[in-house]
Amino acid sequence: MKCIAPAIVFAGMLLAAMPAFTGCSTAPKTTQARAEIRSQADETLDRAQASDASLAAFLKNSAGYAVFPTVGKGAVGVGGAYGRGVLYERGRKIGYCDLTQGSIGFQLGGQAYSEIIVFEKSIDVERFKAGNLHFAAQATAVGLTAGAGANARFTDGVAVFTFGEAGLMYEASIGGQKFSYEPM
Repeated sequence: MKCIAPAIVFAGMLLAAMPAFTGCSTAPKTTQARAEIRSQADETLDRAQASDASLAAFLKNSAGYAVFPTVGKGAVGVGGAYGRGVLYERGRKIGYCDLTQGSIGFQLGGQAYSEIIVFEKSIDVERFKAGNLHFAAQATAVGLTAGAGANARFTDGVAVFTFGEAGLMYEASIGGQKFSYEPM
């Protein structure tokens, strides 16, 4: 148990420092890049709903959702991930968001995937916008397959879907995701 506490502290420090390493801001810098991420988010939603028709109703009944078209993740012992996306509230695009993740543990490889975070209530969307949503210790995400939307349940006001994983990664790690938001 004594070895785990320093690892958790180190993973937290790594997560907090990740924006400095990536040099990325939440919103893309150019008009073209902003249009591109909005288009990619729409395409990701279309693909997700095509693979699971029940997802459309789940999204429609939610207060909002963040769509990350591509999250890139890699590790050799110490790992990290980054993705940029779009926040939708009641089906309307309202801002840009990004996801950073730091982890430490037994992990090796790299992968890319899409992630959709769905918010149950308006207060959950506001918590996300304020930067008060964090996933710790590799919070559970549902792999998007047929019927996943119909069977999805919110945990603490949030449901997470991932799909389209490419790459290979072996992981038994301690880490978490942190998010930032910038209005359009």
